[in-house]
Amino acid sequence: MIFIVNPISGHGRKKRLVSILKKAGYNVVHTEYAGHGEVLARETSAKVVVAVGGDGTVNEVARGLIGTDKVLGIIPCGSGDGLARHLGISHIFGIALKTIEEGYTCPLDAGQINDRYFFSVSGVGFDAVVSERFAKCGQRGLHSYIREGLKTWEIYRPEKYSICIDGKSYEHDAMFITVGNSSQWGNGAKITPLADSSDGILDITVVEEFKNIEIPFMAGLLMTGAAHKSMHVHTYRGRDITITREKEGPAHADGDWFEAGTTLKINIIPHALKVIIP
Repeated sequence: MIFIVNPISGHGRKKRLVSILKKAGYNVVHTEYAGHGEVLARETSAKVVVAVGGDGTVNEVARGLIGTDKVLGIIPCGSGDGLARHLGISHIFGIALKTIEEGYTCPLDAGQINDRYFFSVSGVGFDAVVSERFAKCGQRGLHSYIREGLKTWEIYRPEKYSICIDGKSYEHDAMFITVGNSSQWGNGAKITPLADSSDGILDITVVEEFKNIEIPFMAGLLMTGAAHKSMHVHTYRGRDITITREKEGPAHADGDWFEAGTTLKINIIPHALKVIIP
């Protein structure tokens, strides 16, 4: 078993966890650059590879396990930890470690957006712009993410999107579109609340513009897993998705933003790897 640690996410708590793991005799390695987690996961001979960090770290490690017989473990300590929360993995270190030691596994699907893997959610529009601004602001944590989100909301306007899902076409003026393999962005915010990460299907949530006065109500729906019940929200499910928009801009995969063109192709790879869950 090997523990791959992102030294950036988690701050002081991460140092304590690493100290405990090393004292217990576990093999612990740190990532040294973006994408290093994928390399370490692919090259290790360990059968269980544990990502210690947030969704970005989990994404890197999981990418390195696709097509192998190795198993993914997760100790969540990032800013959002969307996939870990979806899978029911505890943020209490001792409980998360016990889960890994017990070794109960289930299959995990992998999504691809323009050939980039995601295991929780991907998307375009408002949330992708927020992901870009959050990455560039130089500060971590939920508070910084909320601050960038509120600043972006004041100036962001809907875009026109054409969406083709398994051959059927839809048109929307939307603030953002999220495609989920799991149920949430992170921190309990369930944007694709009905998603199942091992059913071989992606859930699509299209959010249209709504008034500022409705923000508390919409936030309540988001946190209670009822966002799909809003009149401003349209939901779909599918395996092969093409999103076309009028101009280039950011998109994101598990919260990591990247520049993308006017066309995004998204698909699902069923049971791409195995993950340890409670």
